[in-house]
Amino acid sequence: MTPALAPLELLRNDSTEGDASIASAPYRKTRQPVKMTFEAHADDWTCINTIRTLSLDVVNKANSGHPGAPMGMAPVAHILWSRFMRCNPKSSHWPNRDRFVLSNGHACALQYVLLHLLGYKLSMDDLKSFRQVDSTCNGHPEVHHTDGVEVTTGPLGQGFGNAVGLAMAQAQVGATFNKDGFSLFDNYTYMFTGDGCLQEGVASEAASLAGHLQLGNLIAIYDSNKITIDGDTAVSFTEDVTKRMEAYGWHCQTVEQGDDDLEGMYSAILAAQQVKDKPSFITLKTTIGFGSKLQGTHGVHGNPLKPDDTEAIKKKFGFDPAAKFAIPDATKTAYAKIGERGAKLESDWTELLSKYTEKFSAEGKDLERRLAGKLPDGWEKCLPVYSQKDDAIASRKLSETVITKLADAVPEFVCGSADLTGSNLTRWKTATDFQPPSTGLGSYAGRYMRYGIREHGMGAIANGMAAYGGNLILPAISTFANFTSYAAGAIRLSALSGFRVIWVATHDSIGLGEDGPTHQPIEVAAHFRALPNMHVWRPADGNETSAAYLMAMMNATTPSMLLLTRQNLPQLENSTIAHATKGGYVVHDTDGETDLTYVSTGSEVSICMEAAKILMDKGVKVRVVSLPCFEIFAAQPKDYRMSILPDGHPVLSVEAYSTVSWGALAHEHYGMSTFGASGPYKDVYKKFGFTGENIASVGEKVIAFWKGKTILSPQNTCLVAI
Repeated sequence: MTPALAPLELLRNDSTEGDASIASAPYRKTRQPVKMTFEAHADDWTCINTIRTLSLDVVNKANSGHPGAPMGMAPVAHILWSRFMRCNPKSSHWPNRDRFVLSNGHACALQYVLLHLLGYKLSMDDLKSFRQVDSTCNGHPEVHHTDGVEVTTGPLGQGFGNAVGLAMAQAQVGATFNKDGFSLFDNYTYMFTGDGCLQEGVASEAASLAGHLQLGNLIAIYDSNKITIDGDTAVSFTEDVTKRMEAYGWHCQTVEQGDDDLEGMYSAILAAQQVKDKPSFITLKTTIGFGSKLQGTHGVHGNPLKPDDTEAIKKKFGFDPAAKFAIPDATKTAYAKIGERGAKLESDWTELLSKYTEKFSAEGKDLERRLAGKLPDGWEKCLPVYSQKDDAIASRKLSETVITKLADAVPEFVCGSADLTGSNLTRWKTATDFQPPSTGLGSYAGRYMRYGIREHGMGAIANGMAAYGGNLILPAISTFANFTSYAAGAIRLSALSGFRVIWVATHDSIGLGEDGPTHQPIEVAAHFRALPNMHVWRPADGNETSAAYLMAMMNATTPSMLLLTRQNLPQLENSTIAHATKGGYVVHDTDGETDLTYVSTGSEVSICMEAAKILMDKGVKVRVVSLPCFEIFAAQPKDYRMSILPDGHPVLSVEAYSTVSWGALAHEHYGMSTFGASGPYKDVYKKFGFTGENIASVGEKVIAFWKGKTILSPQNTCLVAI
């Protein structure tokens, strides 16, 4: 096999298939290497063309995928990994590794090929099973699924936010632990992004915040190939992206010849590293599907290439056109050296960590605990406990008390809000804001994040922060419950990724009152309850609020959403943290036969208690169940669930939300089937029938309807109830 090159002549002579002069063209000579300059390696183009042809084979074998971006970005990928990336393929979770995010995740064949060449746990057979069931090479990169993948980027633009979060995490953790002579956390976050990512609003939100935060540890490389699925970007995307990023406060550069100017790519990344007070954005002008007869068109974006085109490409690059999944020895050797370099870097870091621990005992022990993924011993003792004699308090205020306690007990806990700090009550009095020191507004060691009015960006950023590793940083973020819909894409990826992100979602229902139906969530709970691996909490009092935080903190691979009230809630009968951690429990019970069970959440539990008292005064036997978390309740043994929702009498759910999510828990449902209304919250509740008197009347109707019928609990099924 001839070590092949890829000069610009390939673009100019695309129709000359197999031209020997092209395949054997001399390597571009550069200046003799000195410090801070590019040094060419004899095997650079062999490696680059290996990445291109291997990516092509991966997509063709699956008969599915996106070959164009991997072929166009192969040169910069090789330069980044061979010259800059600090990573150890044999130890993919080394804490101070550089992070890489593929925001344009459809180009994942490129990432999988690189991971294989570098020696991560990704075999040739894995590459050959790309996009097949049970493969480690999914259609888009997924964290915890493929060794070496940091985040699940999924929809375009999410990875941009993830990268900002990773960079924020490094800045915060570095400012917390680094000492003079002990730079334990100084990694870069590198991101590949494309035209599609930059059209999505989530990327704009994240980019704006990154610029404000002056994240000099973040370097984005923009694959500017001017092609999306619909064709040339001229049909919809003609803005000057570089000017936009400059306006956000990014350091911007352009590499005009992104297909072959290796020195230009190297110099741009090197220059980006020297800028410490701005994130960097490198516009790399590439040709999508470089080398294909369809290069530069959307025909090579999302479709496998035809056999004749594939063979011609390999021939141009000096590869055997009949060979598939071929890796020249020169490429294997070059990438093995990268792995060896990474192993040495980790070894040096481990030695530095050992010396650090000896000199800074307290910080070393705290860091060791965090890296082990453990919370501080006894942290849960900080959670407030309430009795029925305590005052009625809004659950957002109860949450503020918990957050204040957590801030002292759990040093990796960070919190922030989407410009609603005074309403969400998420900032403790002694908090320092996470801000660039130059602004005088805080420091990078600060633990309170000001996200601005950017819910979607905030969610994607929090995913990146959670991905940073271990318990190094544990993010909670906040907005109004209704505005979590703005961040639905990021929340879904929290659940899919198994990231412990805590959403503090206040103003949780029609109970927020005067702001009206635009702000009153009706469908939010049903939406997020439908997400696999998502815990949605709607606490009804103080102990349930403490339990919600307890479980959110302890479930390290599950995100949580806490739906919290604006209005005050009384402390409930029989409420304890232990009871609430089961997801559901009996607040009020009866002796002997029962006529009806009310089951409810949040602010409506106390309304059900009012209704139960009205009925009990009439001689009707009524139970009341609080169900603060459906998902936790569903995980309990069946005998426990049946004890809470037994056979023999009807169950009526009451919640000021859509009733869609209640089918497995109650026979009858009282909830919202319309949007809310604007007015004082008590008047709004009365308008929609959420009063003790009306719920008692509804209960009587349910009892009458079901009287004399055989009644099985909705939980009494042979399949999983929820």
